[in-house]
Amino acid sequence: MATFSLLVTANPHSAQGQFSAIQFAKTLLNQGHELKRVFFYADGVLVASRINCPPSDEYNLTKTWAKLAIQHDFELVACVTAAMKRGITNTTEAERNALTGDNLDPAFEISGLGQLTEAMLESDRLVTFG
Repeated sequence: MATFSLLVTANPHSAQGQFSAIQFAKTLLNQGHELKRVFFYADGVLVASRINCPPSDEYNLTKTWAKLAIQHDFELVACVTAAMKRGITNTTEAERNALTGDNLDPAFEISGLGQLTEAMLESDRLVTFG
């Protein structure tokens, strides 16, 4: 079996890429492969906000990613630069930048591009969804 990491750049509010990435992740996990990390970059980081609140008839991508990561023990990492640029922050970054609060979903973490590089080095495959 292979070890995978995913790079997700798709906007969760206007693109199919996030949903496709989740379906791909579920399939590879069901087939016995390992998922090391999902790295969110560019508009893909928007999924990491805990205050995402889609209408009841739409798929909640944030909660779906969180549940899947907890069930299968893999990391959800949002690029710190892309996240801060789009108003997604954790407690540490909020304090460092004198912001009034944070909004990162607890299942996600914020980190730098080094996490993407490490995922590429430690995985057999990196699959991108944009």
